[in-house]
Amino acid sequence: MRHVIWDWNGTLVDDLPVVVAAVNASLEELDAPLITADDYRTHYTRPVRVFYDRLLGRAVTDAEWSGIDSTFHTVYAESVERIPLTADAEQAIAVVAAAGASQSILSMWWHEDLVPEVVRHGLDHAMVRVDGNAHDAGETKARLLEIHLGHLGMKGSSAMIGDALDDAHAAITVGIPCVLYDGGSHHRSELEAVKVPVAGSLAEAAGMALKLV
Repeated sequence: MRHVIWDWNGTLVDDLPVVVAAVNASLEELDAPLITADDYRTHYTRPVRVFYDRLLGRAVTDAEWSGIDSTFHTVYAESVERIPLTADAEQAIAVVAAAGASQSILSMWWHEDLVPEVVRHGLDHAMVRVDGNAHDAGETKARLLEIHLGHLGMKGSSAMIGDALDDAHAAITVGIPCVLYDGGSHHRSELEAVKVPVAGSLAEAAGMALKLV
């Protein structure tokens, strides 16, 4: 059976405005210049600490990083119930289901926070597995993807859909195809430089992913 692995933040949910607000709350505590959504997409990278190094133009200290991480997650959590699904998320999931393929979700977000949100949006019944980060803040998407695939037992017939360069790098590392959606964390030009298919909508991404497995 063919299988599609969905990223969550910035892919199935449109959380960029909330993410930018949470980043700005962190920057404000450091008396640093605030950013726009365009700034975020220009500078975003993983590990996230390096993203803040880029924004500040210097290395973040351990004490600053602890405060940044705490503030970001507090502000994000306060707004999480107002974050909508991406406009065509349900349509895209229906495209995969109609093709007879199975689906799952893999996110770098904390597992205990992710699962209730998947349920709240009513997507849990469409997924054979939902995995967030149940390890530590230094975990990589590639390692989580390898673990996720191990549970699924579908490595040879799976493709991933995400919005970040990290998603593509993870898929390439473990040896599965990936389609990137250009409505999330990066500008399209950056996504296209990775040399994987790039889609302008989730429904388009779903169709492209199904052709790769």
